[in-house]
Amino acid sequence: MSDPTGRKAVAAVWRIESARIVGALARHTGDFALAEDLAQEALAEALVTWPREGVPRNPAGWLLTVGRRRAIDAFRRRATRDEKYAVLARDLGEGGASSGGAPPEEVDDVPWDPDRIDDDVLALVFTACHPVLSREARVALTLRVVGGLTSDEIAKAFLVPTATVQARITRAKKTLGAARVPFAVPAAGERAQRLGSVLSVIYLIFTEGSSASSGDDLIRVDLAGEARRLARVLAHLVPDEPEVHGLLALLELTAARFPARTGPDGEPVLLEHQDRRRWDRAAIRRGRAALAHAEKAGRGLGAYGLQAAIAECHAVAPSVGATNWERVVLLYEALGRLAPSPVVDLNRAVAVSMARGPAAALPIVDGLVAAGALGGSHLLPGVRGELLVRLRRADEARVELERALELCGNERERTVLRGKIADLG
Repeated sequence: MSDPTGRKAVAAVWRIESARIVGALARHTGDFALAEDLAQEALAEALVTWPREGVPRNPAGWLLTVGRRRAIDAFRRRATRDEKYAVLARDLGEGGASSGGAPPEEVDDVPWDPDRIDDDVLALVFTACHPVLSREARVALTLRVVGGLTSDEIAKAFLVPTATVQARITRAKKTLGAARVPFAVPAAGERAQRLGSVLSVIYLIFTEGSSASSGDDLIRVDLAGEARRLARVLAHLVPDEPEVHGLLALLELTAARFPARTGPDGEPVLLEHQDRRRWDRAAIRRGRAALAHAEKAGRGLGAYGLQAAIAECHAVAPSVGATNWERVVLLYEALGRLAPSPVVDLNRAVAVSMARGPAAALPIVDGLVAAGALGGSHLLPGVRGELLVRLRRADEARVELERALELCGNERERTVLRGKIADLG
């Protein structure tokens, strides 16, 4: 008889241990794509076996052993006397044994070398986020092999068909193989460049979770939480990289406001109306500690660190009016020089409007309009409409807010925009 707790145990162990299992298999086989396939096969076998026979004493060791046995069979199929097969079989201490029998249920030894866990997981992160892959492929592969999410979960998070996610993952693995990307932590000279790609992927995942681009929910807490978990793992693996701690600080300080960003029915609550008593104080403390860690390096804050410093200004202020907006403006100016983008300029305009009034901010926004920036985004007309409302130019404001409504894909944000238009009379 099938035990439902067995399937729950499989899901829990996979979420916690999948990165280490895939990493260990990739180190043994030297093939990232094969390792991910082997881990998925072990997962499928566990979903059948554990509910029927019970959860083994060492679940991670069970999964890794099944994966390594499947690797032996895969190499045997390629070539009977393949050298890699011989090495793997010797590692398992079972000579020519095949995986035809049931895997051992009890594994007492640690299923991987504790001294190499960090190397394996770090190599996994760098491989999944390799610049040779498209942005969408990096996100999907990272959530799959590092985060332990299923294709269905990734598809649900990004509101795309499961088949699309599966195709991205398959294509990503083929691309890594064709480009002969090694499963290894990059050399020191290459690591800084590659680290930027890793941070970008984690930030993209969090951004989609914290401000959903489409759908009915304003915030996808699970997706944002996964990004925070990945950032914590990365901060543990590369503790001497200040920008990693800057990103972690940004995610923690931003997520701290989640409890107050939506009302009882999921409707958005703007910053000026949020009950700051509902902000997550523990997340604020973690975020400020991570930011302090980044500052201690003495190299100056990077782009993520500067954004974290801006988030800290909000986190420590008792109200919108009491926020140190001049400091926020300065931080956005520094961010604009370090990582120029229309979004940074738009956010700087908002800060300028709070520090010096809407008339001082409108030229910044008009400059973005003239440059054709953010053409397909609702953010630019939304901000311009807000400034025009504050300047009592209602007719112009209505045009901008209606344009923002037309471009906005998130139903919760559309509700807020409709309310602003209605308030104009």
